[in-house]
Amino acid sequence: MLHNLRAAVAVVLCLAGAGTALAQSPQASSTVRVDYSQPANWLCRPGRKDACDVDLDATVVAVDGSTRIDRYRPNPAPPIDCFYVYPTVSLDPGVDATMKIGPEERLIVRRQFARFGAVCRLFAPEYRQHTLTALVAEMDKKRSPDGDPATPYEDVLNAWREYLAHDNHGRGVVLIGHSQGSFILTQLVAQEIDGKPVQKRLVSVILAGTSLQTPPGRDAGGDFKHIPLCHAAGETGCVITFASFRATSPPPATSYFGQGDPKAGTVAACVNPAALAGGSGPLRAFMQTEGPWLMSGSLREIAGGARPNWTQPPEPIKTPFVELPGLLSARCESNAHGNYLAIFVHPTPGGRRVNDIPGDIVMNGEAQPNWGLHLIDVDLTIGDLIGDVRAETRTYLAKTAR
Repeated sequence: MLHNLRAAVAVVLCLAGAGTALAQSPQASSTVRVDYSQPANWLCRPGRKDACDVDLDATVVAVDGSTRIDRYRPNPAPPIDCFYVYPTVSLDPGVDATMKIGPEERLIVRRQFARFGAVCRLFAPEYRQHTLTALVAEMDKKRSPDGDPATPYEDVLNAWREYLAHDNHGRGVVLIGHSQGSFILTQLVAQEIDGKPVQKRLVSVILAGTSLQTPPGRDAGGDFKHIPLCHAAGETGCVITFASFRATSPPPATSYFGQGDPKAGTVAACVNPAALAGGSGPLRAFMQTEGPWLMSGSLREIAGGARPNWTQPPEPIKTPFVELPGLLSARCESNAHGNYLAIFVHPTPGGRRVNDIPGDIVMNGEAQPNWGLHLIDVDLTIGDLIGDVRAETRTYLAKTAR
């Protein structure tokens, strides 16, 4: 059973459950098959300038306020592929997004996926997701237009099959998703990969901002029957999954993430990207420094208000990202309401670097604890995830060579 659709979540910021609380009548668009043999229907593909061909340099800000530039270097000949499904970002009107690539899709690809070009070839389909517009309408208790809940999955499924048929050529692949993207990939992996011959090509699955279900004390047998959770650096064919919350604000009873399914007797899995074997690990986060968190002024309060400065006193940062070594760490924890990735902030009194991060969802001036740090699940962990994929690739290539 895919348990990512929580009863309390009618339209979730990045979950495909958006359609379930809206009218279920199909749109005409759902009968039109997107042709993924056309390059225009992909945000990212190898060998061209697109949404993944962007500036990813970062300014490393030390505790004393000193800075240095960390230049991003893509891998010119990556030995594996990455297939990415982005979260809910579309500002198109209505429930189902169009296939027009907008600035919001480009922004999220820059934040969550383009950096994986250091370790893999990049494939990211555009798809007719359930929109952020629908989410905000539902949260405001306004009537939303009709939408087809099957459309996003059908699009991603078709893109995956096109990739397998014409681009994969037997290469190892990592599947990466966040929230709505994670929900869709959970369904796709369960139906198209788990227990099937193509599973041999699976380097790993990364599902952020979701609640992947597993039986208590077991690594598989819930949403996935044959694909286990990752437990060691370099382990392949496994899943890294988590939903992040501040350690000082763990999931409440109304949390949208981290909860199990009492009827199925399963719990939400948590794998720490910074310490796959368990325990705590420092995070190598890449935090965004330019452009709005969300692409509409009317929605910026939801994304946590004004953009912070990164030094004290403020100094200009000229790169699109910052790194804050030593400020953040993570550990999988549990409370009465679920399992989650606890994010610890380690301030330095008297230092010249900021002692906190943005990322909470804010409504009416108050952070919403039931969302946790959902907006920045990937920003917080992307450096560690890339390191995980790099180690997995070495193991995968050694196995296939044998």
